[in-house]
Amino acid sequence: MRRRVAGNLLWMLAERGFQIGIGIAVVAMLARALGPAGFAHFQYAQSIVLIAASFALVCGAEVVVPRLVASPAPATQHALLAHAFVLRLAGGAIGYLLMCAYLGITSPGPEVWHAALWLGIAILLREPFGVVTAWMQSHTNNRPGTLFSLAALAVKAILVGSLFAAGVHKITGYAAAFAIEAIILAVLLTSYYFVRVHDRDFAWQATQARELITSGALFWISFILMMGARRVDQLVLQPAVPPADFGAYAACMQILDNFTMVASILVAGIAPAYVYAKAAYAEAHANIGRIALGIAALGLVGGMAIAGCAPWIVRLLYGNAFDATVTLLRVAAVASTLVFADVALTLLAVYLRRPRWVATKWALVFGATLAFDLIVIPRYGSWGAIAGYALGNGVAVLVGLTLWWRHRPAPEVASI
Repeated sequence: MRRRVAGNLLWMLAERGFQIGIGIAVVAMLARALGPAGFAHFQYAQSIVLIAASFALVCGAEVVVPRLVASPAPATQHALLAHAFVLRLAGGAIGYLLMCAYLGITSPGPEVWHAALWLGIAILLREPFGVVTAWMQSHTNNRPGTLFSLAALAVKAILVGSLFAAGVHKITGYAAAFAIEAIILAVLLTSYYFVRVHDRDFAWQATQARELITSGALFWISFILMMGARRVDQLVLQPAVPPADFGAYAACMQILDNFTMVASILVAGIAPAYVYAKAAYAEAHANIGRIALGIAALGLVGGMAIAGCAPWIVRLLYGNAFDATVTLLRVAAVASTLVFADVALTLLAVYLRRPRWVATKWALVFGATLAFDLIVIPRYGSWGAIAGYALGNGVAVLVGLTLWWRHRPAPEVASI
C-alpha cells in the first residue's frame, strides 16, 4: 500500500514538474512572438479567465474524494460524480458570463476579447470534467490522469511551437491552442471513465446537490478569494500603465508563478508523512513550524538566485524587448519567499480541517491587496503592484503565523 501511495504521489509531482517546464517554454514563445504589448493583452485576458474559472470549483476534490472513498459502490460513485459535474458546469457557466460582463464593462481592445473568449473555454471544461480526476484519486490511481494531462499539454506546446516557428503574431491562434488543450483533456478523461464505468444511471437529487454545495462552500469561497488576491494586481495595473509596462510586469509574475509552484510540490511531497500521518497534534504542529522555516529558507535562496540571475533569465526567456522586467524581477523574486512560508503554514488549517481559517485568510489578503493597489498603483505603476504583491503575501504569512502560534499545544501536552 505504501508503495502504491508513493507511486501515486510521484506521478502527481512528475506532472507538476513537467507542467512547469512546458509552461516556461510556452510563455517564452508567446512573449517573443507577441512582443511586450501583445503579451500584455494575452496575460491580462488570462488573469480575467483564471479568476472566472474559480467559480467552477463549486465542490472541489476536498469534498468529492472523501465521499467517493466512503462509498465504493459504482452506482453511488457515479451519482455523486454526476451531481458534482452539473454543479461545476453551472459554476463554470456563471464564471464565463461574469467574465464577459467584466469585459463588456471595462471595454478592452479586441485582442483581449478574442484571447479571453478562447481561453475561457477552459472554464467550461477543465473543472467539470475534472471530476474524473477526483474519481481516479479516490482509487489511488493518478497515473492515467497524469498521462492525459501531459498529452494535452504536449499538444498545446506543439501547437504554440508551430505557430511560433511559422512567425504568427496574432493572439487568437495562441489562445486557441490553450482551448484545444482543455478540449483534448476533457475528451480523454470522459473516454477513460465511460470505458470503465458501465452503470451510469443518474437521477437528479436536490438534497444531494445542496449537501455538496454546503459542504464545499468554504473551500469554494476560499479559492475564489485566493485567485482574486493573486490576480487583482494585474486587473488594477492594466488600465493604469502603457501596454509595454504591463507586459514587463506580467512577464515578471509569470516567472514567479512557476517558481512558487515549487512550494506546493514540496509541501505535497512532505506533508503526508510528516504532518497528516501524525496522530499526536503536538508533533504535527512542531513539524509544520519546521517545514515552514525550511521551505521559507529554500524560497529565499531560490529567490535570491533568481534576483542575481534576473538579466540572464529574462533575456533567455523573453528577449531584449523585456529589459524592464529585470529590475522588477530582482525585487519580486525575494518577496516571493513569503509565498513559500504561506503554503507551508496553511498545513495547520488542513490538518485541523478548518476551511474557515483559509477563507478568512484569503478574504483579508484580497481586501488588503485590493485597497493597497487601488491607492498605490495609479501613482507608482508597476512598482506599486510589486509592493502590493509583497503586502498581500505578507498578510497571508502573518495570518498563518498567528494561527500557528495561538493554537500551539499546551505545555503539558507538548512534553508527553
